[in-house]
Amino acid sequence: AMLQSIKEGVVAVDDRGEVTLINDAAQELLNYRKSQDDEKLSTLSHSWSQVVDVSEVLRDGTPRRDEEITIKDRLLLINTVPVRSNGVIIGAISTFRDKTEVRKLMQRLDGLVNYADALRERSHEFMNKLHVILGLLHLKSYKQLEDYILKTANNYQEEIGSLLGKIKSPVIAGFLISKINRATDLGHTLILNSESQLPDSGSEDQVATLITTLGNLIENALEALGPEPGGEISVTLHYRHGWLHCEVNDDGPGIAPDKIDHIFDKGVSTKGSERGVGLALVKQQVENLGGSIAVESEPGI
Repeated sequence: AMLQSIKEGVVAVDDRGEVTLINDAAQELLNYRKSQDDEKLSTLSHSWSQVVDVSEVLRDGTPRRDEEITIKDRLLLINTVPVRSNGVIIGAISTFRDKTEVRKLMQRLDGLVNYADALRERSHEFMNKLHVILGLLHLKSYKQLEDYILKTANNYQEEIGSLLGKIKSPVIAGFLISKINRATDLGHTLILNSESQLPDSGSEDQVATLITTLGNLIENALEALGPEPGGEISVTLHYRHGWLHCEVNDDGPGIAPDKIDHIFDKGVSTKGSERGVGLALVKQQVENLGGSIAVESEPGI
């Protein structure tokens, strides 16, 4: 009962690599259902051996840590360790979880942290402005005080008030503010299209997916702009009839023609080795919600 209640998938094999046990979470993640005709799990044993190599673990007891495998369009993070009895290897156990779910939780946490950071930064700015106002009051510089208050109010309305008026989700709003600040720190400009509108959502999956999507696309745009300041990124969020159209544009150098058709494939990246996971994850999450994602690029423009 305890094994069936845990959220991680668990698959155990004997010393020949034949599956002897699979819990409910593993059946769900692998899209497998045990049948009366397959009591010995022979069908699963064959398919499992095709995607997970336990031979090294069974041969010399070497654990395999944090491997990524793709099964049924799901990206799984798997760990396999040997099982010993009296010092002899008698099998192996693999535990795994949906890496997409882990990423979604991390992205949602990042969104909340970004929101808190944005609020903290704004509170510091607000306190600094209060100190200026108090100083002008003590100096009885009422004309300068009036000008300062009007300028501050106008700046707030243009920068933050306008964004909060368009983006009703506080998590997404905080996330965008943090990205605007990050772009500014790098010498670039990130703007939210004036026609953008986004209602608040009670769906954590939708919010997490949007944060994942925007985060990856904006970071890719910032990297494409490079260290030379003066680049511009525009974000458009248009919600209508239950569908959200999200668009991120930048004036960077574009994507090479030989890369663009495979840009959403896992492992494909314009930024060197050990990259190319983010956009594949974005595509998977967007499609899981019934959406689609595409890219357009004109190299050199």
